[in-house]
Amino acid sequence: MSEGVFKAGFVSIIGMPNAGKSTLYNALMGEKLAIVNSKAQTTRHRILGIKNGPDYQIVYSDTPGILRKTSYQMHERMMKFVGQSLSDSDVLILLIDIHGKDFNEEIRERFAQSKAYKIVGINKIDVSSQGELEEAMERLKTDFPADVYWPLSAQEGFGVEGLEQLVAKALPDHPPYYPTDQMTDRSERFFVNEIVRNNILRLYDEEIPYASEVLTLSFKENSKIIRISAEIIVERESQKPIIIGKAGAGIKKLGIAARKDLEEFFQKQIFLELFVKVRDDWRNNKNMLRQFGYDHE
Repeated sequence: MSEGVFKAGFVSIIGMPNAGKSTLYNALMGEKLAIVNSKAQTTRHRILGIKNGPDYQIVYSDTPGILRKTSYQMHERMMKFVGQSLSDSDVLILLIDIHGKDFNEEIRERFAQSKAYKIVGINKIDVSSQGELEEAMERLKTDFPADVYWPLSAQEGFGVEGLEQLVAKALPDHPPYYPTDQMTDRSERFFVNEIVRNNILRLYDEEIPYASEVLTLSFKENSKIIRISAEIIVERESQKPIIIGKAGAGIKKLGIAARKDLEEFFQKQIFLELFVKVRDDWRNNKNMLRQFGYDHE
């Protein structure tokens, strides 16, 4: 970059579920800000991560996976986050699993219409052959017209540093949007919610992870310890005993796993209290969705 020129802008990572968006986001940020899980629909919110270089500031945006069908108002809010990313980004990274071939037509059209600098990231090349990469590259050049096609492995970190350099060069000349010591637009409570929810995704099966939400009620920090109280929200009475488990074994296991992740994230001792509450059909309740942060933008 030219001496004395500062660049800053918004960079959104979009794609189908399980394309590796959150893994790439964390790799670019150098921090585990987004939860990563093999289950679909892990990411529910748009999370801004602020990365500062010597002459640039990149505001990365992790987004929910693109859904072909929305079954709940929650899904509609999630897709609204994706739509906002498509419309307000200076650089747009469409991340595609090298083995994936099925895409949402609306997103295909909106990506083509976007005025942002467009990058198609071809992910998971560490588990593919050179022939598969060449075939995918040719197919994607036809399906998704873009400025650059970039092979990478978000999991292994291959191509990530080069992608960031490419992104930085594509940013417009602009002063920083955020203070250089700020890493994200989200609060500590948001990350508590996400870390507990990620452990629900890990430890429970079937509908439970998708019917659950987490709400931090109290976050009190002193020099030695953070004391946290959080509610796990489910939408039916029958789901509550599944979360709790026999003689409380389920919620105890959840609490131990979540506390370990929270201590790693905050680098401090954690005292964690978890409660379970039923809120009927919360995924279709506008007021509850607002309370849970689905109107964050």
